[in-house]
Formats: sequence, structure tokens, C-alpha cells
Amino acid sequence: MAEDNEVFIEDDAVVLEDTDDTVVEDAETSKIIPFIMEKYNRAEDYRRQDETRWLRAYRNYRGIYGPEVQFTEAEKSRVFIKVTKTKTLAAYGQIADVLFAKNAFPISIDPTTLPEGIVEDVSFDPALPDPLREEQETAEVSPYGFNGDGKEFPAGATSKTLQELLNPELDKKLESIKGVKEGAGTTPTSVTFSPAMIAAKKMQKKIHDQLDESSASKHLRNTAFEMALFGTGVMKGPFAVDKEYASWDDETGEYSPTFKTVPQVSHVSVWNFYPDPDANNMDEAEYVIERHKMSRSQLRSLKRRPFFRDNAIDKALDIGENYNKEWWEHAMDESNEDDYSQRFEILEFWGFVDREIIEQYDVDIPKELKDVEQVSVNAWICNGCVLRLVMNPFTPAYLPYYATPYEMNPYNIFGVGIAENMDDTQTLMNGFMRMSVDNAALSGNLLIEVDETNLVPGQDLTVYPGKVFRRQGGAPGQGIFGTKFPNVSNENMQMFDKARVLADESTGFPSFAHGQTGIQGVGRTASGISMLMNAANGSIRNVIKNVDDYLLGPLGKAFFSFNMQFDFDPEIKGDLEVKAQGTESLMANEVRSQRLMQFMQTVSNPALAPFARMDYIVREIAKSMDLDPDKVANSMSQAAVQAEILKKFQEQNPPPAPPPQQGQPQPPAPAGGQVEDTQGSGGGTIGTGSVPTPEEEGFTGNQGPIQ
Repeated sequence: MAEDNEVFIEDDAVVLEDTDDTVVEDAETSKIIPFIMEKYNRAEDYRRQDETRWLRAYRNYRGIYGPEVQFTEAEKSRVFIKVTKTKTLAAYGQIADVLFAKNAFPISIDPTTLPEGIVEDVSFDPALPDPLREEQETAEVSPYGFNGDGKEFPAGATSKTLQELLNPELDKKLESIKGVKEGAGTTPTSVTFSPAMIAAKKMQKKIHDQLDESSASKHLRNTAFEMALFGTGVMKGPFAVDKEYASWDDETGEYSPTFKTVPQVSHVSVWNFYPDPDANNMDEAEYVIERHKMSRSQLRSLKRRPFFRDNAIDKALDIGENYNKEWWEHAMDESNEDDYSQRFEILEFWGFVDREIIEQYDVDIPKELKDVEQVSVNAWICNGCVLRLVMNPFTPAYLPYYATPYEMNPYNIFGVGIAENMDDTQTLMNGFMRMSVDNAALSGNLLIEVDETNLVPGQDLTVYPGKVFRRQGGAPGQGIFGTKFPNVSNENMQMFDKARVLADESTGFPSFAHGQTGIQGVGRTASGISMLMNAANGSIRNVIKNVDDYLLGPLGKAFFSFNMQFDFDPEIKGDLEVKAQGTESLMANEVRSQRLMQFMQTVSNPALAPFARMDYIVREIAKSMDLDPDKVANSMSQAAVQAEILKKFQEQNPPPAPPPQQGQPQPPAPAGGQVEDTQGSGGGTIGTGSVPTPEEEGFTGNQGPIQ
């Protein structure tokens, strides 16, 4: 599996070479470092307001009061009701359930409606004479198989013929091949192939294998969590890394790991994501900067990645740690440590740079870009050193970052999340709950009043059980008496419940959907619950649609382009399109399976059966049951073989005849009076032995001895 994922980047890639003469005082002579720092500072200043929103969301999730919350002397309670956490986890869980409902990364590859460069369908009839068959019978066995080997191709297929069938330039060679026609077969014995569909499925398996290798599902879950909490989730990829694989020398038996260049994806925390502030979405972004926090070993490990400058990394390590905490890191750090951190700050830049800046280095700019003012590059800097500088390897150039909003903000890349939508209601719930707790504590104790004129002076006025006060005048009970404060905590809790209802409405997640009991209002009836659930599903539908449009779709297209550009396997290439399948999972598998079965019953009518694509229907039923259709469903040719086997089995093993109905004439008994009783109704013979019948000797029901 790992071998199939290996990609090959051209040896003449346009990069900054790691030679001794390129290791200069970059901070003093380089123009790209101040260029990147200017972009970084601008993006940092622009997103300051967004950082404030995220910090409030983080505190509400953790149940922490910020410094802006000032408590009076009378307020004793500091309780924080973490409804934000409950809502966020509920949204995150529902998003994850939808995205991974099919137990596979929600991306599929299909041929375009009119695929170019590869024929859509071809057919040939193995029953017709094939002039190529005689001269190709001795050819090497095709990797695509023959009849009986479990592959899709039937008897009559030859190595040369099948290779021609799957060639991307098949349409140009059809004229020279007899017996092969473009389009679906029109005879009962003809076989139809879809080279475009075969290429699409191989590309899909390739991408899914690459995603599994990079733990894409885990990174997607992390992205979904930040999207629900902060309003934006970010993923990055594909980017090439040299991955280590275990290997042993067969001769010596020693461990000798191998390194292969494979595409990877990763989750990027929104805190470390600095996009172009002038862009409203990633399609408009001119650049993106990712902030890395690395230890010495992590920085040193960059030497194993393609095109990193070893000498520049060593120089950055010698200068020492340079990571300084941002203001929001101090606010989130409960330990209140100082600014010093034993880590390195590395900035990764993707975007357009003035061509004059790049010409300072020994980077070969492609001829087609010699006349442009700006070129797209990838640069890593640390401690004033350029760790990596390459031309954007993707054609066409794109930024390998995908920011998906929970709730779209049309004027900002960063969206709106659960925590922000219920920020006010969270504040209200905390306030009413604190008042209720303080009032309950106040009303549960007596307020002591003391008339010191009736008491002997100098006494300790502390009240406790068994306390004795000395009175010097006045009537009994007038010197010390208690006053009970009224209990209004019920009114406060009613206001708390109303605030919780507002939280349900502002987030689109009803409380009972995540286990909350005691729902009031519309949620007390079955129709009300149904209405709230439909509203919740509508909210999630919009979120999943954002994931499809802003993350899954672009990420799948990026992997497709990566493989089309760097993978040398011709069988996976063609005019294909990427489809995000997150929204498709919103329909429950049970409902989808039920509809497919109903459709099968409909087309069981002999008049409609010829119009149904049974192979597609069976595969979709398997998908709705969370099964791999490639493992459990046969192709049309394989189904024909199985049908023939089943037919022969039924001929050799006919079903038993049905029992005769009452009132119907019985079939004549065989000679000898032996009747086989297969129904167990009594009489006759069963198995290998014999049983006495009436009037025979030994039958206990005979009336007297036989004469």
C-alpha cells in the first residue's frame, strides 16, 4: 500500500540549492524575510478582533470568567454553567457522525459527463470471431485476467485486446481493432467496459489510500471541533514528505528503513493560521502564513523533508530558541509562565512574491514566468534564516490551505461558531444561576439583629447553638432576634430556563438532542420535538454543505491534481471530477436502503427490468449498509457467471415437490406398496429402514391375527 503512494517530484524542481555559498547572513541581505514579516504583521493586526472572539469562546467552553467580568462584594457565588461546552460537543459529534457515516473519507471520484481524452464505454462480443485471438493466444497473461479468475473480463479477452481497451487513447485506435466498438453492447453476449469509470475508481482508491496513510480522518475531526467552537476549521494538504517505512535486509537481517515521498494532510489550528486580510475567502487569498512552534528535535527533523536547507537549519539551531508567546497564549495559559519558551518560531509562507526578490537567490524561474511581476513560492524562515525556498510546485499554482466556516461570514474568511452564537445567553445563564445560588444561601440563613442597649456590654455577639447572652433590660426576645430573607431563587431559575431556550434557538441545537431533560414550551409535545429536530437537521445541513464546498471538495481536487501531476501511473488518469459526499450522508442509511429496495421491487416487473441498472443498484444498497461494494458486489460479467453456477446447482438439486392439497387425487404409489413420506405425516417408509403398514404383520393396530 505504501509503495503505491510513492510520488516522484521532478529532479529539476526550482528550489534554492543548499550550497555553502548560499548560506549567507540572510537577515541582513535577504529581501524575502522582511517581505514575509511585513505580511505576517499585517495579518496578525487584522485578525486581532477575531482572536478576541476566539478567546471568549475558549473561556465559555472551559467555564472560565474573563477579567472583564467584575464581581461585587455581595456576590459570593462564582458558578459557571458550561452549556457552551455541551452545545459545542453536540454539534461536533453530529458533524463527525455525518461525515463518517460511510466509514470512509467523504470524497469520491467519477468521470465527467463527457470525459475527454478517454472513451466512456466500449464493448465487444466474445461469441463473434476475433482475428486477433489466434495470434495472441500465446501472449503473456494479462494482469486484467480471463474467465474464471474473478476479474471483470470474460472468455475471449486477450492480453493485447484488454490493454487496448484500457488505453486512454483508445478512441484513436478503435478503427484498427476488429470486434471492439465504442459504446455499450447491443447483443446478449456482448460485454461493455467503461475505461473512464475504471480510471475514476482507481484514482479514488489511490486518494483514499493516501488519505489513510496520513491519518486524514483524525485531522478532519480536529478541524470539525475547532469549526464548531471557534467558527472556522482549517486543513492543509497535500504536501510532500519523506515518510519512513520499516524494512529489513534479506541477506543480513538488519533493520534498514526506507524513505518514500508521499502526500500528507494535516490539521492547522486557527490560532496559527494567518491568511491574507484582504480576502473574504481562500479563493481570493494572495498568501497564507502558518506559524509553527517546534522543539529542537522537530526543527532538526525538517532535514528529512524535501528541499530543506541543512546548513540554514543548523544555523537557526545555533542561534537558539526564539518563540515568544502571543497575548492570547498568555490569556489561555493558566500557569502564568513568562514569555520565555524553549521552542522555535517558524513561519511557513505560501503566496505570491515579487519576481525581483526571488531573482536574488539561485532559484530557476520557469520560462513562462520570466515576464510576470509576481511568482508563487513556498518559503520557511526562522531566526533570520531561509530554511526552504521553492517555487510553488503545483500546476496551476494554488494555496494548499482550506478554511471552512461553521456559519459563513461573507466579509471575512473566519466564520461564526457555536460559542459566539450563544455568548449572550451563556452570560445570562451564568448571571441568573449566580443570583439563584446567592439568594438560596441568603434565604437559607437568618439575618441576626442585635439591640445592644438590652445586652450587657462587652459580650461576644457571635451566634452558635447553646450561646448564652446576658440581658440587662427590656423584654425577652427584644435584644437578639432573627429576620428571614425572602427566597426568590425560583424566579431566577425560571429566567435561567428562558435563557437556555434562547441558547437552543440561537445555536439551532435543541437541548433534548444532547440528553437534556425537563424541556419546556414547544418541546413538550411530539409535534414540537419534530419541529425542533427538523430545525436542528437544517442547521447541520448548512454546516455540512460548507464543509463540502470549502474543505472536502477543494481538498479532493488538490489530491487529484497532485496525482495527475506527480504520479506516473497512467491507469488512474483521465477526465475525472471530484465530489464531496458529506451532504449525501445526511440521508439515513436505513431510509436510503429502504428506498433502493422499493425501487428494486418496482423494476422487478418484466416490462421495467430491462431499464434498470442492477449492478449500480446493488452497489448502492451495499453502500447504504456500510459495506464495501468492491468486496461484496459482483460486476455484470461476474454476476452472469454466478447465475450460470446457480442455474446448474438448481438443475442438479431440484426443490422437493409440494405436498398434495386436500381433495386432490393422490399420485399412484410405487410398486411394492412402499411410499416415501417426506412430510412426516406418518405411514410409508422414511430413510433407509422400513415401517410396518396397516394390515402388515407387526402393525400394532391390526384387528386380530392375520388369516
